[in-house]
Amino acid sequence: MIEQAIGSTPTLRSIDQLPGPRPWPLAGNLGQIRPERIHQHVERWSREYGPIFRIQFGSTPVVVLAGHELVNAALRDRPDGFRRPSITAQVSNEMGGRPGVFMAEGSVWRDQRRMVMTALAPHAIKAYFPSLVKVGLRLQKHWQQAAKQARVIDLCEDLKRYSVDIIAGLAFGTEVNTIDGGEDVIQRHMDVILPEVARRSVALFPYWRYIRLPRDRHLDRSVQALSSAVDALIATARQRLQDEPQRRERPANLLEAMICAADEGGSGVDDMAVAGNVSTMLLAGEDTTSNTLAWMLYLLHQHPAALERARAEVLRVAPDPAAFSIEQMDGLDYLDACAQEAMRLKPVAPFIPLEALRDSVIGDVRIPQGGLIWCVMRHDSVSELQVARAAEFDPERWLQQGSDAMNKQLAMPFGAGLRTCPGRYLALLEIKLASAMLLSSFDIARLSTENGAEPEERMAFTMSPIGLRMQLRERRA
Repeated sequence: MIEQAIGSTPTLRSIDQLPGPRPWPLAGNLGQIRPERIHQHVERWSREYGPIFRIQFGSTPVVVLAGHELVNAALRDRPDGFRRPSITAQVSNEMGGRPGVFMAEGSVWRDQRRMVMTALAPHAIKAYFPSLVKVGLRLQKHWQQAAKQARVIDLCEDLKRYSVDIIAGLAFGTEVNTIDGGEDVIQRHMDVILPEVARRSVALFPYWRYIRLPRDRHLDRSVQALSSAVDALIATARQRLQDEPQRRERPANLLEAMICAADEGGSGVDDMAVAGNVSTMLLAGEDTTSNTLAWMLYLLHQHPAALERARAEVLRVAPDPAAFSIEQMDGLDYLDACAQEAMRLKPVAPFIPLEALRDSVIGDVRIPQGGLIWCVMRHDSVSELQVARAAEFDPERWLQQGSDAMNKQLAMPFGAGLRTCPGRYLALLEIKLASAMLLSSFDIARLSTENGAEPEERMAFTMSPIGLRMQLRERRA
């Protein structure tokens, strides 16, 4: 059971005693929400109703946690006290998804987590770093061509391709060159699947179980195409292991390691888990990193002093993309602070929904087994009561020491507790590599939406900026 996260209260409240927005008949509060803006609606209610309140999805009550201590307590009670909502797993299964470490729970999660953490540990990523640099140089060349032609770049699309190419190489040992317009079947179908998982998870009525609309048939085709692509990756890796048996002693990538574990038996990992984690790496690693990088570059462009300080650090520590080293990336402290500040202001996972596995208490509220909670990840982190000049983009706050140091518990972009994102080191490395390449090689002539307005936040599976376009000029030595 979670102990009370703040203070001591003699009387516990039930969910129906909590304040919150008035629900509509049948729809609850869903009728007051635009799905692509759902995070902003709940954030607005948290400013009105406080750190813990109640909303309703249809007839289902949901406890919203906005205070960082409450959120941290819930996240750290995983996997024993809370899990991802079972409706999300049910939706994924209905779509034909294969369970990986993201959806797994209990002992299945522990077996898969151990394997994935080993593959994504810093020493494993360091061994793969030359391949990351290769993808970064491919993106540099692509952007050099765009600069020569004064071509407008769709920033989010290019960064998605960059992330897909890195993940495919690291996880599967397969070069997938989507940056240069190569086969992008993986990316195209992920762009269909992820928003549908999010949409169906909060739908009032599961109509797709009874009637198939055109969008559902399109989804079916994307799921099948992604499954076929994953199966092909697995078949290729199995063939490599057969042709080169010595690889089983030292698997060269995550996929080979998973196959070897599955073949040995007793690991808790089978062929279904292998396929599931291939899909999970692709689905979880593409949007999160690319959208964070897009938000960070936009915020830097909006703050020229911060951009020039970041550029000065890059030119001092890592001036030549062709010679990037892991030590140089680890030495980019200000650039890391820029990423942390971007994730504070624009977290690509602005909320985390959970389901109680047992009767629990959070704050002074009883949460019954099966009860749903909604963790708001952007509340205290942008509150003037918690952060000085909270609305400002100020990377320096992450470098301060002592009493002025930023409370890192206020922003938890990778979660907290045992289920902290296993790919966080890789994600930050991708972000620093791409942004260091850009800052050392180009000047940003333009980075904005078409009309110059601030990009809107769109929530699908992650929160992305809408309509960011970029134009570059090559820097001369």
